[in-house]
Amino acid sequence: MIEGLNSFATVFYFYYLYFFMQQEYGFGNKANLMLAALNGATYALTAWFAGKFAQRKGYFTALKVGYATMAGALGVGLFMPSAAGQVLVMTAAVFGMSFTWPTLEAMVSEGESAGGLQHMVGVYNVVWAATAAIGSFMGGALLEKLGRQSLFYVPMTVHLVQLGLTVWLESEAKTARRLGPTSAPQQPAPVDLDEADHHSARHPLPKAKRFLRMAWLANPFAYIAINTLIAVVPGVARRLELSTMAAGFCCSTWCFARLGAFALLWRWQAWHYRFRWLLLAYVALVLSFGGVVLAPNLSVLIGAQLVFGGAVGLIYYSSLFYSMDRSETKGEHGGIHEAAIGLGNCAGPAVGAATLQLIPQYSQSGTAAVILLLLCGLGGLVKIWRSADRTAEA
Repeated sequence: MIEGLNSFATVFYFYYLYFFMQQEYGFGNKANLMLAALNGATYALTAWFAGKFAQRKGYFTALKVGYATMAGALGVGLFMPSAAGQVLVMTAAVFGMSFTWPTLEAMVSEGESAGGLQHMVGVYNVVWAATAAIGSFMGGALLEKLGRQSLFYVPMTVHLVQLGLTVWLESEAKTARRLGPTSAPQQPAPVDLDEADHHSARHPLPKAKRFLRMAWLANPFAYIAINTLIAVVPGVARRLELSTMAAGFCCSTWCFARLGAFALLWRWQAWHYRFRWLLLAYVALVLSFGGVVLAPNLSVLIGAQLVFGGAVGLIYYSSLFYSMDRSETKGEHGGIHEAAIGLGNCAGPAVGAATLQLIPQYSQSGTAAVILLLLCGLGGLVKIWRSADRTAEA
């Protein structure tokens, strides 16, 4: 429940912040891309630290810090009159968010066997993707019907509820520990040795590490596309003459496609440690990103989003699953996974904004630069795979 609320609140605020800045302060594509780059850079710098903090200080402590920080930041945002002030509010909210996702990922993975990990990661992905899709779909309507201030008080209220739930769950966990060690949560679950041995035999450590490196490369590039897309959606909506509410309905298609991909990948395990699926997803990511941003009409926009959502779904699932599959320190690895997302969130918008600054006469120069950057990631992915093959031959 906490995970789903977190996804809804953060998606509503961070996705529709760009509409707010466009409507309130006249931000265009370049300014929104710069804002998105700052968002990503902040998250990349704080998520790794936050994952270590959760590992050392405890999961509940990290969640309380995160929810209190986000609620406080958004409360300040309600009364902040300037664009610079709103940028500071966003930065504080990102800092708070960095304590939540690595922690939640670690909590669902802690102590799980190989089969249990596949199940729990699947549940986790489906839950957050479902509420993210709802937040993206409904966000435009909420902003339009409730007013621009709802961008702050709706997610702030959700975060306060999460804070209360976290305090309650912590007290329940302490009570369970007093009653006996077998009833305490966050203890390693019994490991099925036969299952673990079978898993290790199927996926030896060198192969697992190779796929982890590829996934950690691919996922930031996926978020290069995602965060760039989110930042320019207000511009796409304006070009296609969509209202904020209509943009929310139409431009959330990829979120539902990602949810469908998560549900499929949860139940179908044949994609594990198969390079062709990761490669196919990445190629589809590059093509569909261009299709969404350059869409000449609504039909192309929706069709490209369906492909885009499926591609980012497999890439994200790969990164999280491979991160947790061989990890003993779940919080720290969750922090690395999220920090890599932050790097992608920063790089794509930064390249797009810089290109628009340098070549302002070409309105789609930023899109072309991001596509070129994504192709560099494709080259890196293939290089990691081929270098491993050459090492094996030697």
